[in-house]
Amino acid sequence: MIKIFIVSLLLFLNLHADYKEGKEIFDNKCASCHSGYVDLNSLKENFFAKNNKLLNLKAPTVNMIAYAIMDSPKKIGDATDPEMQEIEIEKYLKTYLENPDIFNTICDEHILSFYDKKQRIKLEDDEYNNLAIFFMEYKKHLEIKDEVKDEFSSKDEEKILKKAKDENKQIIVYATAKSCFFCKKMDKEVLGLDDIKNLIKKDYVFVKNDMDESALPFDLQKVYKKITPTFFILSKDGKYIKQYPGSWTKSDFIEILNENLK
Repeated sequence: MIKIFIVSLLLFLNLHADYKEGKEIFDNKCASCHSGYVDLNSLKENFFAKNNKLLNLKAPTVNMIAYAIMDSPKKIGDATDPEMQEIEIEKYLKTYLENPDIFNTICDEHILSFYDKKQRIKLEDDEYNNLAIFFMEYKKHLEIKDEVKDEFSSKDEEKILKKAKDENKQIIVYATAKSCFFCKKMDKEVLGLDDIKNLIKKDYVFVKNDMDESALPFDLQKVYKKITPTFFILSKDGKYIKQYPGSWTKSDFIEILNENLK
């Protein structure tokens, strides 16, 4: 029993390492064209309602690629045989990346016309393997990340205050809306970045409030200027300090985070 556990643990650690290396390959060699995660509702709106005018994507996002490989009607391999599936995905990535062919794509045909022509790219053999594992494991890692994300809804005032006081952190309340273009832009280009998430988590308790669904917590409705996005800074006791209406660049948002810690 102990031997089985050790073998399983080693296999998990090896896959995790390969996933991490695959992610680094994607970030370094693919992310210049393929953006990070974009939620499904935004993608549907972008392609089927806005003709790609909302996000202006030039290539599929990372979660679109992972879905196409693992779950779409054109998925590659059999998930019940992961070893063979890994080989098939690795082979497909090598073939397609080195010789892009629209007739060999697994992307949704409806949205192909929105993309730029795919440029050839050649990787090392082990990079294709790690990239294959990255896409195979992407959904699992995304689900794990979602389970542990440090985010509260506006209905959790008592929990928010307790966490802020226990960890001696200030509070950020993010006023957003599903129909807000600049909110989606900030989600994608600023708030979705790992380094920004880490900065927020280090010194703040983050509260996301959808203005289409509920009023702001902590009596902020009184000072709200009816602009989305807006970021409210509160003390650990929930007292209003300052608000920042509008969309912000990464550097400006970092400055906002830092200046309220002085």
